[in-house]
Amino acid sequence: MKIAIACDGGQVTEHFGHCQGFRIYQVENDNIVKSETIPNPGHRPGFLPNFLNDQGVNVIISGGMGGGAIEIFEEKGIEVVTGARGSADDAARNYLQGSLQSTGSVCHEHQHHDECGE
Repeated sequence: MKIAIACDGGQVTEHFGHCQGFRIYQVENDNIVKSETIPNPGHRPGFLPNFLNDQGVNVIISGGMGGGAIEIFEEKGIEVVTGARGSADDAARNYLQGSLQSTGSVCHEHQHHDECGE
């Protein structure tokens, strides 16, 4: 399984599409065995969900995310967890322990609604 976390400098970002990069965690038997950060290739409608799907991601974690991106992830069978905060490493561990719950935070509901480009 692969978990991707939208992050800025190791911290979960508030807005998925405008993050600096994605921390990708390779998970085997509920343990993180490898992680790497890949830069955000750019925010364009519909692009990032397909990009992360091509990377083999099974779960995406972010502070907030636009409804269009959520819909594309769900169509591809990728679990979306929004409302996360703090360290990306902590968020990944909390997800694996079952203690990270999605708040359903959609970008028009948080402070960056004017940056969504929708």
